[in-house]
Amino acid sequence: MTYGFGYAKFSNLRMGLLQEQETFIPIQDNIKVNLLRLKNTTPKKKNLRLVYYIKPVLGEDITKTNGYIYINYDQNENMIYAKNQYMQDLEKSNCYISSSEKIKSYTGNKISFFGMGNLKSPEALKKRTLGNENAIGKTACIAIEIEVELKAFEDKEIVFVLGADEENIRQTAYKYTIPENAKKELENTKQYWKDLLRKTTVRTPQESMNILLNGWVAYQTICCRLWARSGFYQSGGAYGFRDQLQDVMGMKYIKKELMKEQILKSASHQFIEGDVEHWWHTETKKGIRTRFSDDLLWLAYVTAEYVDFTKDTAILEEKIPYIAGKVLQEGEDENYDEHPVQEIEEELYLHCIRAIDKSISLGEHGIPKIGSGDWNDGFSTVGNKGKGESIWLGFFLYEVLNRFIPICELKQDYERIEKYKQVQKDLKKALNTSGWDGRWYRRAFTDNGEILGSIENEECKIDSIAQSWSIISKAGDNDKKYMAMENLENHLVDKENGIIKLLDPAFENSKLEPGYIKAYLPGVRENGGQYTHVCCCYVQFFTRYATSQMFSCISYL
Repeated sequence: MTYGFGYAKFSNLRMGLLQEQETFIPIQDNIKVNLLRLKNTTPKKKNLRLVYYIKPVLGEDITKTNGYIYINYDQNENMIYAKNQYMQDLEKSNCYISSSEKIKSYTGNKISFFGMGNLKSPEALKKRTLGNENAIGKTACIAIEIEVELKAFEDKEIVFVLGADEENIRQTAYKYTIPENAKKELENTKQYWKDLLRKTTVRTPQESMNILLNGWVAYQTICCRLWARSGFYQSGGAYGFRDQLQDVMGMKYIKKELMKEQILKSASHQFIEGDVEHWWHTETKKGIRTRFSDDLLWLAYVTAEYVDFTKDTAILEEKIPYIAGKVLQEGEDENYDEHPVQEIEEELYLHCIRAIDKSISLGEHGIPKIGSGDWNDGFSTVGNKGKGESIWLGFFLYEVLNRFIPICELKQDYERIEKYKQVQKDLKKALNTSGWDGRWYRRAFTDNGEILGSIENEECKIDSIAQSWSIISKAGDNDKKYMAMENLENHLVDKENGIIKLLDPAFENSKLEPGYIKAYLPGVRENGGQYTHVCCCYVQFFTRYATSQMFSCISYL
């Protein structure tokens, strides 16, 4: 098995039959292509029966769509069509399967296909035909069979395709079921990824790190995070407002258009009040309105990063509409609904301003309110009553203002510049007084006045992200931020296990009830595990510290 940029290759030699399959998705077309090469390595003729099998979801969950999948075999087109008859609100509720060889039979009935067998040995393969059954009213699958004859030492190329609903189904299917066309597009796909991913090169003393950074991280970010919106823990296919904006920041080095596209897409999921959908599905046009306090700020943060890197200030004038939705009532943490596009539209600059102004909601300690979570979604009950505050969010807001004040200067928005500078001044004072615990920065204040990230806590004595951002934002006082870094390294860098923990100790038995984070086992995900974003924040934190120390030494010498 070989995984490459844009393709996967599977090879097998069994019973004198050499099998090679390359699977890829062309850059320009919405279709999965399986290019199969078979070679008879024996002096005897082989008659083969090949079956291509899939489980069609065509919706959110296969358990919800079973019984509603209608399939149709078009003999003239040599194609199986499948449609979800129930999920009419889905834009993409159809799929199709075809092959370069004539389809001999098919089935949409998973139960009859497997019988008492399994994936390695389905009962259907012991029968003369798959039965030509529909999937409607049944546990669905789609399986097609073809027959191939290979003479002594003969080889043959066969194509199976799986396509999604689109306007030119027949033309696309016909194009890729011609093996020569499929091979040509496979090479085009490989070349596309090579050209894109070779735009940057990283050299480190560790070869495994070089392999990861020189292509694979960017490739996975684009394919998994931006296109599939999937991962080990979450495979829902939704866009996360914060998540995909973070993902595109690294893409500026290889394809800055991805960054611009995501900024504009995210801005179009903002309410006129300034808050945003935490996540949404493009297929259903539904999303969730929440009290998460950091999502909206990422729009301004990433926009500023894009403008600084590309010098493309024209993006600030792009007109984008808002969405409309019911404002969350007291005691209501979230609302999942379809939020229609409004006629009101404003330039991106004002979208960012609305986000920043909405975030300048400070609590009794002069620190931003955390709502039903900040970057750490698991802190869902720290401040959902409207009083809790986030020290990390204070540092993040400070850094957003660092980045956005120069954009306000570009727009000659002088009154707002003075307002934001005053917010920064007050915020820095609060963070270094109320936010300081004596050895490191606290993490949050809860609605009932408890502290997270304090030496006095049984659990969550110290949280990484608050320490990192004290330096990233430049809001931490010099003596405090260096103490914070030293304690982060002492308490959260686990050299024995090779991880950088998010917080320590993990939540488990104490009286603290910060939210659903406590439902995770200690050391898993946000509950004291190593979390990628925060781990990278520590590295950024450390490099800024090391750089500043180096220049201090140079200055001293």
